[in-house]
Amino acid sequence: MHQALKVRLLISKSKLECKLVIESMKMVIRLGMIVCHVLLVFPFYLTHEKKHKLEKLPAFLLLLWLSTFIHVKAANDSLKPGDTLNSSSELSSKNNKFSLGFGLLEDQESRYLTINYDDMDIVLRSDRNQLAVGLDDSAVLSLNHSGVLKIESQQIKPIILYSPPQPINNTIATLLDTGNFVLQQFHPNGSKSLLWQSFDYPSDTLLPTMKLGVNRKTGHHWLLRSLPKNLVVASAFSLEWEPMEKELMIRRRGKVCWRSGKLRKNRFEHISEDAQRMLKYSIVSNGDEDSFSFTTNEENKFWFIQDDGQLADEKGDFVRADLCFGYNNTDGGCQTWMNIPKCRNPGDVFQSKFGYAKWDNATLETNTTYVLSDCEASCWSNCNCTGFQAYDPKNGTGCVFLTTQIYYSDGSGKNIYMLVNKTQHNSTKSKRWIWISIVTVTTLLIICVSISWLTFMKRKNVFQEKKRKGMVMEKPHSTTFNEVFATEDFEDDLRKGNNLKVFSYTSVMAATNMFSSGNKLGQGGFGPVYKGILPSGEEIAVKRLSKYSSQGIVEFKNELTLICELQHTNLVQLLGCCIHEEERILIYEYMPNKSLDFYLFVVTCLQNMQWKVFSLQNQMSTALEYYYLKSLVEEKTQAFMMLTAH
Repeated sequence: MHQALKVRLLISKSKLECKLVIESMKMVIRLGMIVCHVLLVFPFYLTHEKKHKLEKLPAFLLLLWLSTFIHVKAANDSLKPGDTLNSSSELSSKNNKFSLGFGLLEDQESRYLTINYDDMDIVLRSDRNQLAVGLDDSAVLSLNHSGVLKIESQQIKPIILYSPPQPINNTIATLLDTGNFVLQQFHPNGSKSLLWQSFDYPSDTLLPTMKLGVNRKTGHHWLLRSLPKNLVVASAFSLEWEPMEKELMIRRRGKVCWRSGKLRKNRFEHISEDAQRMLKYSIVSNGDEDSFSFTTNEENKFWFIQDDGQLADEKGDFVRADLCFGYNNTDGGCQTWMNIPKCRNPGDVFQSKFGYAKWDNATLETNTTYVLSDCEASCWSNCNCTGFQAYDPKNGTGCVFLTTQIYYSDGSGKNIYMLVNKTQHNSTKSKRWIWISIVTVTTLLIICVSISWLTFMKRKNVFQEKKRKGMVMEKPHSTTFNEVFATEDFEDDLRKGNNLKVFSYTSVMAATNMFSSGNKLGQGGFGPVYKGILPSGEEIAVKRLSKYSSQGIVEFKNELTLICELQHTNLVQLLGCCIHEEERILIYEYMPNKSLDFYLFVVTCLQNMQWKVFSLQNQMSTALEYYYLKSLVEEKTQAFMMLTAH
């Protein structure tokens, strides 16, 4: 909440405390009066005969009723001809929402006539726009028998709130529940006519049903005027209604600096939604008046214009006309001026600082009619001026124009307004955040890419290692194979006892050079045999079973399981297998020296081998013996099926 709003609430708090003290004193006096009357009348009542007691009873009750007169007077909401209101009393509206009395200024020395609303003081103006201020404890509000409503004090001349053209005696001044203080005239038929009302002369506060605009009959304008700190000098800002454009506007010394934008769907474009919530606007345009007002069901709702041009409500400011400097920038409703100094740049504003400024080469303006907004306007038009402060901080009047931006801040001091460029400041902050964002995003991208790369390389190395070892298992694509048995179970069966490997079809193709004829070792009854070389350099023999074999997947699995159980030094070792779609492949260890029939039936070889062939025959017979004695299989064995290692 703005500082000005806090000040007003602090002033009202002291006034409220005084009000409570006065009410307590009135209650004590009332009780004392009742006791005094009882003590004076009741003994007299007891000394008479019984027949006279009943005659004296009405008089006794009348005296008791008169003793409460002071309380009735304190709760009165009206002044009749001849009545007065002094600085220690007040009027209260019927629902006690508003009160009229003399409040204390911030200096606690002089008084002013106010209407108190929600602990906030609304200063009254006369019909000549004269503020009812500068009063002392002798101040009195009176309504005389000629119909004149005025304020009198020993220190100043009388302030006339209303004076009729001709003397009238049948008048009454009443504080209504709306906060409007009205002077009315009674007519013989019992009706009343309005002579004067405080709502026609608003100060800085707009209450519900109070109007802004113009009275076409009298030419009188309804507008809000900001109140300077000392309530003495002329106000700088005003809030007005523009009937032609149907929009609100704020003027500074007569120059329009802010517009609300046109009213659409009960909302002004440049007023915050929160400030307009629960408000219903009323626009009147006819031969009698052009006016704007609002109503609401909310309690304690009001607008007021501050001495720096901000428009605020009970929650704080919602229009910042103090930030409008005439640039070609209508953001927020600010208006463009024609005579902007060439030395000022878009975004230049006066920013409030707190401390002590260096007065070297400073220019003083001691004129007490100057308020801070005037100091700002003068400094703005002077290219040598870099800041300003009030010459009299207590009253907020006069100016000190600074030519340097040197100031000292130590937690105390005065308000100093220094020229800064908000655009550059915001741009610098924006650039800083942009660079922070770029660095952050770049760092995160580098981290993510690094993690992804490391993960990829790790998986690649694992894949290469498995590929090198021939352990890469390619998931079968054959529906038939999937239906017969699960891959995991098949692998477990193969690894029992002999730890057979399951080779991928890709690795087998690579090892045999895609089953090239140059790698072909021979042709058997169940398919060709190829030589292969694994990535590790190990040589293998690849038996590619015929696709047209009647052997099924189950039979193939059973055969592999049986072969796993065959363990003999003279039998070729089965390393593993490969299944891919309809392909079924066996992987054996490679015997580099061809088959037995080559050595038995090729004479040149037999002569060269001499007696070693007999040792080879002996080993073969041993293997055959083991092969048939186990009764595992019954198969015709031929010489070309026997391979030699030496």
